[in-house]
Amino acid sequence: MNQSEVTPKNIVLIGFMGSGKSTVGRELHKRLGYPLTDMDQLIEETMGKKITEIFKEEGESAFRDFETLQLLEISKQTDTRHIISTGGGIVVRPGNRPLLRQLGYVVWLDAPQNEIYRRTSRNEDRPLLNQPNARERIATMMAEREPWYRETAHLKIDTLGLDFNEISSGILESARYFFTQPV
Repeated sequence: MNQSEVTPKNIVLIGFMGSGKSTVGRELHKRLGYPLTDMDQLIEETMGKKITEIFKEEGESAFRDFETLQLLEISKQTDTRHIISTGGGIVVRPGNRPLLRQLGYVVWLDAPQNEIYRRTSRNEDRPLLNQPNARERIATMMAEREPWYRETAHLKIDTLGLDFNEISSGILESARYFFTQPV
């Protein structure tokens, strides 16, 4: 039996905030024509407020609950050729990790801590980093999440020094191979 017969042909992007998931998701959408589901954007639309407001008003745990509910809804979809860009902390909940793998080919976009800090330091829409010790917080969170990203991903790409076209090309080539291999 082919991998393609048991795994939906979605491409799922995971990784820490600032790793490029949203931008790479848009590039893959443009190249493949697959619908793009940006989970953070979906949560904001569904909740009617920005993620920073959700964190502030309801807390991280409530946000993670809603994120898991959205993931469960996505996993029920029967059309299976989507690009799914997840939030950076989706791997925190143990039950989310196998769900992500069931959705399709999971790609972990990674970058070094200093690069993540550079990419995220001026963005006020990062509720977990809006504090004086953001650099330390990044290091701690990345170290905590690294084993969960590793457990979940089929492929890891270090995005440092690559443009979005190169990253997307690598993902597409690897996904083609993944979906044609026997289980």
